[in-house]
Amino acid sequence: MEFKFITSRDNPLIKDYIKLRDNKKYRTSEHKFVLEGARLTLDAAKSGVKLSGVFMTEEALEKYFEDIELLKQISGERIYLISDKAAGAIEDTKNSQGIFSVATMLDKKLSVGKIKTGRRFAVLDGLQDPGNVGTILRVADAVGLDGVFLCNCCDVYNPKTIRSTMGSIFRVPFIDDLSFPEAVQLLHDCGVVLYATVVDQDAESIRETIFCGSSCVVIGNEGNGLSEEDIALCNKQITIKMNGSIESLNAATAAAITLWEMTK
Repeated sequence: MEFKFITSRDNPLIKDYIKLRDNKKYRTSEHKFVLEGARLTLDAAKSGVKLSGVFMTEEALEKYFEDIELLKQISGERIYLISDKAAGAIEDTKNSQGIFSVATMLDKKLSVGKIKTGRRFAVLDGLQDPGNVGTILRVADAVGLDGVFLCNCCDVYNPKTIRSTMGSIFRVPFIDDLSFPEAVQLLHDCGVVLYATVVDQDAESIRETIFCGSSCVVIGNEGNGLSEEDIALCNKQITIKMNGSIESLNAATAAAITLWEMTK
């Protein structure tokens, strides 16, 4: 089995990968994003995500050779062997596995018009940390959420966000192009009850909350939480009551606890 071998970091395909990795506007205009690592690349392939190119070091090729047929099928046989020097130019992690790919943006849009009674959702309002957004999408996958709204958040296709999802990005329906008021209005129109998560001892404790048939948890910005205006657009306010001197939790941690309670 023969593959085109890329040795130079100045190769146009390598340069394009780096631009997609580092530039959100370019990702958006090209409708593509990058994946690094065997698990993400193989998860994408098994999920039917179109790969326009797969780059592998010789060591990675030997290690993942049994998956080559699948990768050839999904990428249209656009698999390239790359030198360690070229790999060093595109890797974005400390312990790279030597496998990289370029993927077409996902067709995972959540169809709000098909929301049914009993469905569960989350709205992320202004989260800017890629690790938090990715982790929450992973939690959403774990607890079986029916969809996530990303309002004014960091780019879901940021490589750090993608890695933090651990592949859940390929399975969780999401909407990332609505403002918070637009998302809230859509959910209200579908009869979904919105629960604003707040740091307020007077809010209802999540331990006592009985979630309605169709429910949605709203998580605010890491540093500022939800604004008073956004809280006012929700139906109820809930909080995780703390012990001792702890005042609040990391956004992803708070989301994990709250989403578990909503879906248990």
